[in-house]
Amino acid sequence: MAIDKVRNYLKKWNADGRILEFEVSSATVELAAQALHCEGKRIAKTLSFDLGDHCILIVTAGDAKIDNAKYKAKFGKKAKMLPAVEVEEKIGHAVGGVCPFAVNENISVYLDESLKRFDTVFPACGSSNSAIEVNMEELEEYSEACEWVDVCKDWAQAES
Repeated sequence: MAIDKVRNYLKKWNADGRILEFEVSSATVELAAQALHCEGKRIAKTLSFDLGDHCILIVTAGDAKIDNAKYKAKFGKKAKMLPAVEVEEKIGHAVGGVCPFAVNENISVYLDESLKRFDTVFPACGSSNSAIEVNMEELEEYSEACEWVDVCKDWAQAES
């Protein structure tokens, strides 16, 4: 199971014991927010994109949406999400549990600026009923992110 892969991966930082598992689904932003009793915007959703020759992940705040113009300016292509049936094979986690941890080789992880307004956020941990609370430094380190990007819209920067 992918959650076991993530648990083993997070041992490198002694963070494996911080994984939360729920009796209910946390497969969507709304469900995760209910399971965690927090606002949906604090859910760190991980989106899978196809760049043609390789795939990337972008982790965004739960209330952010990809801005196609910003995405194209950054990556040189129109945003094309991976079809759900391809996500597990190409990324290493099934839809509902996609996270930036313990992903397949050659998957670049990007973190969106929409996350920086929070002290901590909750990304999934490889299953549709898991999460971990991390601060921005931990998210950057544990995800082995290549960089922070600004590719989203519809979130309120003034909020905290």
